[in-house]
This record gives sequence, structure tokens and C-alpha cells, in this order.
Amino acid sequence: MHKLPVTVITGFLGAGKTTAIRHLLQNTQGRRIAVLVNEFGEVGIDGEFLKSCQVCEEESSATGEGNIVELTNGCLCCTVQEEFLPTMQELLKRKDQLDAILIETSGLALPKPLVQAFRWPGIRTGATVDGVVTVVDCEAIAAGTLVGDIEAIEQARQADPNLEHETPIEELFEDQLACADLVLLTKVDLVSAETQTKVIHWLRSQLPPSVKIVPCESRDVSADLLLGFNAAVEDNLETRPSHHDTEEEHEHDDDITSVNVSLDRSFDPKSLVAQLRELVQQQEIYRIKGFVSVPNKPMRLVVQGVGNRFEYFYDRPWQAESARHTQLVFIGRALDGTQIESRLSAEPSLSAV
Repeated sequence: MHKLPVTVITGFLGAGKTTAIRHLLQNTQGRRIAVLVNEFGEVGIDGEFLKSCQVCEEESSATGEGNIVELTNGCLCCTVQEEFLPTMQELLKRKDQLDAILIETSGLALPKPLVQAFRWPGIRTGATVDGVVTVVDCEAIAAGTLVGDIEAIEQARQADPNLEHETPIEELFEDQLACADLVLLTKVDLVSAETQTKVIHWLRSQLPPSVKIVPCESRDVSADLLLGFNAAVEDNLETRPSHHDTEEEHEHDDDITSVNVSLDRSFDPKSLVAQLRELVQQQEIYRIKGFVSVPNKPMRLVVQGVGNRFEYFYDRPWQAESARHTQLVFIGRALDGTQIESRLSAEPSLSAV
């Protein structure tokens, strides 16, 4: 029986998973693709970002149970949190209308438990994990904002192979690498050629020889690169070791939380980013993402931050049926949501909507 191929896109917060998938939706080469977004936090920022891709001028009405939405380019998009099994079963009812499924995992999720779900009787007869793509932020690795100083870690390992140097975040990143069929190295245009070579050399030491590393700029991702591995990953999980193989269930570090902030205010982009950078210094914030209302601008501003690095751009006009507001999600360790919200609300340089 024909099984629908599923590609799992994993990688740490802010590595560029959503950007890669959004670009693929704009260049499907005739493929009919369903996209599932498994987000961390209650606000569907990434799902909304995907649904607003340029080839999707407007959304049609829901086409199935839950959050499945049909896009105008023939693709599907939905958010998956605690409803993975029923969502997959709903998609499999449309198997004859699809060519592939992409699943974007949360940046804090382990890919292996998701792949194991494809062994469930309700899924295994209709779908197979075609491959796992791990997206890695070259600039973050080079800056030491994910795994620390690469050279220092290697020196410590050589000096004492029994040294307990790993943090839960490093373990998560290593698990994402260990499950990969391909590593997509993003943001290489933001570092020097020498630095890129150094990062690739370090990654090579962490991966099996069969796993290729493909450097790419933010949008330089082909559909042929992300699809068609034919790996049947769910049948070969024993060859992909994890730090958490002995645990019955492990999704993410319980101390890692998300804080959702929604404000009926407009923000000057530069002032807002300066304020967000201050918050990053005050709390252990890994990722900030969301949509922002800007004074006298008809377009919605997308803000994305990883550590102390931020980017922002306008993606589409505000819709007539939705009120303009600012919606941000903060992801980090032991966050103080009250401090975050009050600090943003009290900022005098921000004007009211």
C-alpha cells in the first residue's frame, strides 16, 4: 500500500525552519504539500506566518477537523500541539490529494518521539517518515550562543573525556543532530568563509559520515533538497541514538516556558528591538517572535529574535476583520512574564494605537 511521505524539519529555536518551509510553499514545483506546525507556546505565530506566505493571498474556510486550513496554492497548514494523532488521521483521509507532508517541530522538541509516533497503528499504514532535516544556525554556532565556545568545548573534552560539560540545551541539540538525514546550515551569509569552514568541521565531528551538511542562505532551499529521502525513519530508529532513549516521555525541559504578550499598542521598530535586547540581558530568553503594529504603517511587522540577534520585516497588510495589535511570544528558562509585560507596557517611547 502506498504510504504518504513525511519530512520532519527539526532544529533549535530560530534556526530558520519556518523560513525554509515558507520558501518551499512558494516554490512547490506542482507538489501538493501539507504542513504541520508543532509550536511551543499557546500563540500560533509560526502557523500564522506560514499561512500568510505570498502565494497564499487569502485563506479558505477550514477543510477538516481541528486547525487544518486549506491555502489558495493547494497546500494545507495546521497547528499540532496535543492533537497529533487526530490531525494525522484527518490528513490521511485526504492522502490521494497530497504528495507530501512537512512537519515543523518545536525548537525545543526532540524529533525521535515524533518519529516513533509513526509506528502507531492509526498512522503506520498510511504514512512514513521519509526523512529528518535538522536546521542549524551557522551564526549562532559561531557566536557560541547555542553550544558555547566550540573550541573550548573540544579542548575540555580532550583534556578530560569524562567531563560533564553538557547542559539540557546541548543535549537537545545533539539529539536533533543524531536523528538527522540531512543538516541544513542556514545564515552562512552572515559569517566569514573561515568561520563557516570551522562550523562545518565541528558539525562533521558530531554526525555520521552518511549525513550531509548543506550550507544555504536564508531562502536558498530547493524542494528537491527537503523531499524524497525514502529513509523510512520509523523502522530504523535504533541507529539514531538519543540522550533520552531510556525515558518513557520527554518533550522538553520543564523549566523552559513561553510567555505570550498581547498589547493594543504600536511600537517603533528600533525602539522595540532595543527594549527587547534589554529584556534578553535581564532574563534567560532564547527566542522572541511575533507580529507588531507600527505607527502610521498599514503593514504588519514580523519580529524574530534569537538571543541578542534580531530581524524584522513587513509581511502583509493588516486584515480588515482583525484588530491591529502587537503579539509577541517569549521562550526561555524560568521567565518572569509579569516583568516582561510590565516593562513593555511602561516603555514611554511607544505610542498607543
